[in-house]
Amino acid sequence: MKKIVFCFVFLFISISLYSQKSFQVEINGEGQPVLVFPGFACTPEVFSEITNTLSENYEIHAFTFAGFEGVPPIDFPWLPKIKEEVLHYIKTNNLEESIVLGHSMGGALALWLATENNQFKRLILIDALPAMGALMIPEYDSNNIQYDTPSNQYVLHMDNVAFREMAGQMALGMCSDKEKQQQIVDWMVASDRKTFVYGYTDLLKLDLRDELEKIVTPVTLFAATEPYGKEVVTATYSEQYKNLKKHTLIFAEGAGHFIMFDKPKWLLEQIRIALGANG
Repeated sequence: MKKIVFCFVFLFISISLYSQKSFQVEINGEGQPVLVFPGFACTPEVFSEITNTLSENYEIHAFTFAGFEGVPPIDFPWLPKIKEEVLHYIKTNNLEESIVLGHSMGGALALWLATENNQFKRLILIDALPAMGALMIPEYDSNNIQYDTPSNQYVLHMDNVAFREMAGQMALGMCSDKEKQQQIVDWMVASDRKTFVYGYTDLLKLDLRDELEKIVTPVTLFAATEPYGKEVVTATYSEQYKNLKKHTLIFAEGAGHFIMFDKPKWLLEQIRIALGANG
């Protein structure tokens, strides 16, 4: 009986170590640690086909961020709090020499972390930019991005039907698979609405372009060519990453923002190649 109680207490303590205020982490596999950061409003399921395979040889730390997939929301600013707590998680668990795999916002977070931790072995970023707002907003200045705007208030007070319709329009150009588009919509709809609105504002405010020169970790970038076309994407990545010392840019021809949905086998193989470069 004492043995059973001890095991239960040990299990409880182990699980609680990986449940932080701004995220939860699921750990699978053994080997070199890989930190997995999904994109905005997404869950680690977005990487499941990749991480299920990688967990055979790597220790996967898959993050779900506050406000998504049932993880309780936190106060704002949302993204800076996440960054600080992930850094604490990395230091507490001696993960400074991990590999980081991030999609979209998760990739931007990886870059931000790497400006403060140059012991990472490699960053593998999937359709991620250091200043997403600069891509979307004319005459972009991160200092001008505010929480309290008419557009934010509009989305914040949308009814669920209208919000789902908006999410559906957003998902159309993100991948070609209709079922996967619906999954993306479901993740958006399931998110905490304030986190969706104000957390996205935090993402738009993030501008790491000048900070990239601090990163010495090798970075592999996978860029989707759709819907803008390879020429436009090349220009965007060249401009945004011009201050990053060590990076390899690989184009996912014909794929949308969710490259893992449009070209899953190709992406898995390319990630394996990138991981092999650390050997």
